[in-house]
Amino acid sequence: MRFFKLFSLLTLAVLLVACSEEDPSVRIQNDLEVKANVQLKPDAGNTININDVAAGTTSAEVTVQEGRWTATASVQSKSGEYTVAFDVKNDVRYTVVIVNAETPVLEVRTEDK
Repeated sequence: MRFFKLFSLLTLAVLLVACSEEDPSVRIQNDLEVKANVQLKPDAGNTININDVAAGTTSAEVTVQEGRWTATASVQSKSGEYTVAFDVKNDVRYTVVIVNAETPVLEVRTEDK
């Protein structure tokens, strides 16, 4: 009987851990040679600003909600804004990369948490 109780508790613990979801997160990777500011805007909800991402660095992660997001970057010494839209899901880390090109491009990379 004691073994059955222990087995039941361990099974329940494994199921709870296996079924938990992590909130999605987004970070910015700036591959340019100048700093950039990025605005993350969900279809519904509050905008998140990640400012002064230095050249060649990656920002800290920010936790976001699931749904459709649009990232818009403004780059020091460049006119215009660069945009990418992407769908966000739980248990995934998103990296918005500002690709170093003649005209900067935003690219979204994903990895499981």
